[in-house]
Amino acid sequence: MTSSSTTEAVPSWHFRMNPLEPLTSEQTDVMDHLDSFADGFVGLEEGPGFSQFVCYFEAESLMDAMKEALARVGEIPGVRISSIELDACSFDHNGMATASVVPWPPD
Repeated sequence: MTSSSTTEAVPSWHFRMNPLEPLTSEQTDVMDHLDSFADGFVGLEEGPGFSQFVCYFEAESLMDAMKEALARVGEIPGVRISSIELDACSFDHNGMATASVVPWPPD
């Protein structure tokens, strides 16, 4: 028996969210204990003087993916996001690459 229904792949989105301030040790401790971060879809990279959330979500739209990530980060008291950077691979992967989308930093 064959199925006549087709399934379309849900786009996957890779992006980084930059907090206004580096996370404090208290904030990272809260993050470590939240169930919403246990699945690995939002990770934290830290270095001297910076913190950055690395995100990967499957969602119908980029906006849906960003909303999900922002909702999770919103569970950490005092964290405010200053910018979101979309990885160029998401544009290529989802067939959205155009001449106006330029990878950063330029070569």
